[in-house]
Amino acid sequence: MADAAVPRMELVEWADRYGVVAGISTRGRGFSLGLWSEENVGQVMTRWRAFRAAVHPAFPGVVLSHQIHGTALQWHRQGQDGWLILDGVDGHATSARGLLLTVSVADCIPIYLIAPEKRVVALLHAGWRGTAAGILERGVELVKRHGFVRAADVVMHCGVGICGSCYEVGSEVLERLTPGRRPRVNPGEAGLGTAGQRPRVSRTEGLPGHVDLRGVLIQQAAELGLSEVSVSPWCSAHDREHFFSHRASGGRDGRMVAYLGLPA
Repeated sequence: MADAAVPRMELVEWADRYGVVAGISTRGRGFSLGLWSEENVGQVMTRWRAFRAAVHPAFPGVVLSHQIHGTALQWHRQGQDGWLILDGVDGHATSARGLLLTVSVADCIPIYLIAPEKRVVALLHAGWRGTAAGILERGVELVKRHGFVRAADVVMHCGVGICGSCYEVGSEVLERLTPGRRPRVNPGEAGLGTAGQRPRVSRTEGLPGHVDLRGVLIQQAAELGLSEVSVSPWCSAHDREHFFSHRASGGRDGRMVAYLGLPA
């Protein structure tokens, strides 16, 4: 955990290995950063300013967006001071220093990507729709294109999100997330954590089933050629003392913010 003023968890391993700042805010003292919610905008922006102050001056610029569970990604060519607020974007990528990328989550999976040798980073918001539509593939391609790297050079971390046992879905979701091909990821591979355990998708004919989104994303990463993947062990629904969960709260909870950037 970080300082009490802005409750958050840092991805310490990435800070040590790659020199980036990466993490996620938590729900301590109701610290919701859900800007597009029914909560008073002024109160939410006060928290956003506190969040920005906690990472400033290493990040004079902060990027956020109204997410729509799609696959639209934004490449940011250069850093800037202040706020950049976009609409209809579910992921960001940059090689610019001093620009903090953010996505809001409350069960959906934040995907952190980095090409360490080329200093290109990306942060994606992956719910079931984005996962099924290929947001991970689009994110990896964006990093490859701007970093001039292979997929095997891209490192991925699946952050805090809902686990498979907590994520019951209907048949239409199961169909979208069941590709019908043999998985290429072994559940015992290092770094997979609890999200790496099979089955990724489980169902009984005619009944709702359960989906492990992080497991599906790990499988997709292997198929794309990524060789290094890690996974957070935390479940946003199981661990509501620390995290907000849209599913567990019946849609009434706040939002965390995942963040990633190259310090100035």
